[in-house]
Amino acid sequence: MNLKREAKSKLALFSPAKLNLFFRVLAKREDGYHEIASLMQAISLGDILYFEKGDFDTLTSSDSSLPCDETNLIWRARALFREKTGLFFPVQIHVEKRIPVEAGLGGGSSNLATTLWALNELGGNIATEADLRLWAGTFSSDAPFFFSPGTAYCTGRGEKITALAPLPNRKLWLAKPEGGMSTPLVYRHCKPHACSSEDPKKLLEEHVYVNDLEAPAFTLRSQLSQVKQDLLSLGFDCVVMTGSGSTFFCFGDVKTPKLDGVEMIPVTFLTRSENCWYNSRECEKMMSYGSTTL
Repeated sequence: MNLKREAKSKLALFSPAKLNLFFRVLAKREDGYHEIASLMQAISLGDILYFEKGDFDTLTSSDSSLPCDETNLIWRARALFREKTGLFFPVQIHVEKRIPVEAGLGGGSSNLATTLWALNELGGNIATEADLRLWAGTFSSDAPFFFSPGTAYCTGRGEKITALAPLPNRKLWLAKPEGGMSTPLVYRHCKPHACSSEDPKKLLEEHVYVNDLEAPAFTLRSQLSQVKQDLLSLGFDCVVMTGSGSTFFCFGDVKTPKLDGVEMIPVTFLTRSENCWYNSRECEKMMSYGSTTL
């Protein structure tokens, strides 16, 4: 049961991206989803979401290409929270977008989870964290992960979460090629019988990172395979695509790596404390902001 806290009128929350440090596709399920096993990790790259109670609902974004209608997972999260709790208060939401779309970084799922958390805070903390985690899986297989401490072993279609101890930080870069990848399209080209045979529990124990979605993504966009080889040639120890792509995460002590047509972003692992949402140094000063940007 959640402790009741005074309802807030506005919030600024960090909405982190995630990595699939390993991603195994085990089987195609009868419901159309895939049975997967993945080690997921929250990272310091993220959007900032602003929430404020108002006279009417709005949803805006710093990225003009981002749909701000009912197709947006933030919009769906707002409707879902009202349906589940019976609480209705108009809220204005603004997204400072920093997570690339169609990048395998879970930006939309993170926004969904962050919105559920924020609305619960604005509504006086009426729902438990377990409730929020369950509701998050309604529209996204990845969203329940964000209610973990930031490191978790995820199974089922991704919604079954086993929290893990924080991983030690290592020198880590994201490599984001131009263009994105459609998750449904990548999955349609994935053949579970042709995937790797590694036992996910062994991958977890030995910290081995693989991604079964690399092969179908490379089939759909062959230049991604070359990007991976080029990144390895820069001296990285490990280069693996995250999720359905097109982003790669790269471990290794490579100073200021550069690759034509690829954005290189330094990041760190991120953790979440119990009864708190994710934070970042950049967002700390905004958490109790005095004037709205909505």
